[in-house]
Amino acid sequence: MIRVVDVHKSFGGQQVLKGVNLNFTTGKITTIVGTSGCGKTVLLKHLNALLLPDRGEVLVDDIDITKLRQKELYAMRGRFGVLFQGAALLDSMTIFDNVAFPLREKTRMGEPEMRKKVEERLDQVGLEGMGYKYPAELSGGMKKRAGLARALVMDPEIVLFDEPTTGLDPVLATGIHQLIARTQQAFGFTGVVVSHTIPQVFEISDYVAILADGVIEEAKPTKEFQASQNPVVQQFIKGEIEGPIRVL
Repeated sequence: MIRVVDVHKSFGGQQVLKGVNLNFTTGKITTIVGTSGCGKTVLLKHLNALLLPDRGEVLVDDIDITKLRQKELYAMRGRFGVLFQGAALLDSMTIFDNVAFPLREKTRMGEPEMRKKVEERLDQVGLEGMGYKYPAELSGGMKKRAGLARALVMDPEIVLFDEPTTGLDPVLATGIHQLIARTQQAFGFTGVVVSHTIPQVFEISDYVAILADGVIEEAKPTKEFQASQNPVVQQFIKGEIEGPIRVL
């Protein structure tokens, strides 16, 4: 569904992506791992053109989205849902209104139909009956669930997860990983996860790719990735300081 071809990106003279090539398989979850600050989120933001490359292509169904006009780009982004690192809920709105926000902004759905759909999504992420609460009244894990409900409310074909378990304890992190797996199976979306939470994230991933020094060092089905003898992969999995990965 998505192909990244020779993507380069620099900020203020610092080269972050140095020729990234990566394919994302339709209907599967691909996780991008790597050390903090290696450019995982930068790469993720290229997939729906929140960032544009200095050089290279990002193809969704063989259409280079970096060349789209604004109207076409908005339409393409409608195929994506995003769960941001901090959930990005609007504090002044209830959880119901946060989840309903994309429907009100982008559709002409009637209030009864919209209410039914929002309540269904809240139920599916384990927040049944919680729509009246405000973000400040929720735990970190519940905020992530609300963010996921909002990401799914438009029935996206592709869902991007930016460090979905950041700030959560191991038990809550496991719960979020399991929720991602369950919703992917239920909705059939193509999932892209950015994470450094291992080995837990391997349990939900069909494919894993590691970003190191601005390029994809290895990309394989999960079990093959874990068994790889590539020293970059093994250093990351084992959490070793010494090795080819430069520790910042």
